[in-house]
Amino acid sequence: MTLDQSAAKTALTANGTSVKATVLHGALPEQAAASPAETPAPYVSIVLPCYNEEGHVVAEVERICRAMDESGYRYELLAVDDASTDRTLELLRGAQKDYPAMKVISFHRNGGAGTVRRIGTHTARGEIVVWTDADMTYPNTRIPEFVRALELDPNIDQVVGARTSEEGTHKLLRIPAKWLIRKIAEKLTNERIPDLNSGLRAFRREIALPYLRLLPAGFSCVTTITLAFMSNQRDVRFIPIEYAKRAGVSKFRFGADAYRYILQVLRMVMYFNPLKVLMPIALWLVGIGFAKGVFDLVVHPWRFAVNTVLVFLTGLIIASLALLADLVVRSRDS
Repeated sequence: MTLDQSAAKTALTANGTSVKATVLHGALPEQAAASPAETPAPYVSIVLPCYNEEGHVVAEVERICRAMDESGYRYELLAVDDASTDRTLELLRGAQKDYPAMKVISFHRNGGAGTVRRIGTHTARGEIVVWTDADMTYPNTRIPEFVRALELDPNIDQVVGARTSEEGTHKLLRIPAKWLIRKIAEKLTNERIPDLNSGLRAFRREIALPYLRLLPAGFSCVTTITLAFMSNQRDVRFIPIEYAKRAGVSKFRFGADAYRYILQVLRMVMYFNPLKVLMPIALWLVGIGFAKGVFDLVVHPWRFAVNTVLVFLTGLIIASLALLADLVVRSRDS
């Protein structure tokens, strides 16, 4: 039987995605449908960074796969070993035969959680990408709930698990430091942010792709993707989650990582909205310089102090830089 023209048949899956089976000239529909190239892609891609997690990584994989199998979503689990120095990679490869949806990726050098998530998201084939951790802290059994929230509401672009408690190390220092950084981010973005750096989130891959190049190598990558979405008027929804005590040894270093978080918040806001950071400083300096100039005229008629001129000119220079930076941002996004 010969077909004069190519035809296409679209099958709608249970998850609302479509798979097109193309019938080539002179081929039967059954033959085209059986082509390996037409194997349905996963709807959900889960990126799981793994670094020295040998004591619990298989249990975490089992927990994630069981929840996703029960959900009915087509999925892939990208377990990325970030050059672990223990048996993590060996255990992941050994478990691969029991979890066919899992793909093990190994790095030859330690790149950091941000690098793993960036490369994992580029590699992902699903429409929805999920980030989580392998340390048993996040309720990964709720991943289908996050996916369902995106599926049911097309206006939501990212769903973040907002932790209701702090179970990490250095709690006396972490809680006030994270609160301060979160308040700075809220002030700069004009958005309420219950949890700025949660490691559990689901988002639409197509929307996230332009922001992946901004991800730093370390833990602040989750902060970056949150602020990138918010700064571009993408709807981010927060869902309260319980947070468990970490299994294994924490890789978080309070001093260095807290410093990086603050820098990353300022960097992201500067990248998308430099006026928000620079213009208030410029206006304050110009205002102080103007007031000081009036004072100088009253005390010393027709004479300005050197510091008055310096403060006023510094404010004008910063205001000019803010306007120039804003122009660059607008031309870049156009």
